Amino acid sequence: MRTFDLAPFYRSTIGFDRLFSLLDQANGDGATGYPPYNIERTGENDFRISVAVSGFSQNEISIVAKENTLTIKGEKAANENTEGQSEVLYRGIASRAFERQFQLADFVQVKNATLENGLLHVDLVREIPEAKKPRVIPISSSTPASPVIEGNKVAA
Repeated sequence: MRTFDLAPFYRSTIGFDRLFSLLDQANGDGATGYPPYNIERTGENDFRISVAVSGFSQNEISIVAKENTLTIKGEKAANENTEGQSEVLYRGIASRAFERQFQLADFVQVKNATLENGLLHVDLVREIPEAKKPRVIPISSSTPASPVIEGNKVAA
């Protein structure tokens, strides 16, 4: 397993501590690749997370957005009615419970979620409030322009 020492970056940057903490988390122990997912940019401020959840129904998946964390959980409902069903000889399709967390940037909101063809699509949008958007500040002169004196005449 590869490990990366990010300590030099912590010392030489200001304000990017969260970025390096996220890199540490991504590289951390016990991180499984189940279920696989894609993150796409669908517009300038629009994103989509697609998670492969084949075998799960809508009522077995929960999506929770709290602060800057998006949590997607899936848990198969216990099938109590096994009478009359066939016996599974080999289970190659994973149906284990999962929990996947995504760290969202500031002002990113969950727009909607859809389940189609075994893929859970979560659409996100970044909506920056007007107060946080950059604005142009006009520069004004604090002192009036002094007149230029040429010879005995005053020119304005």
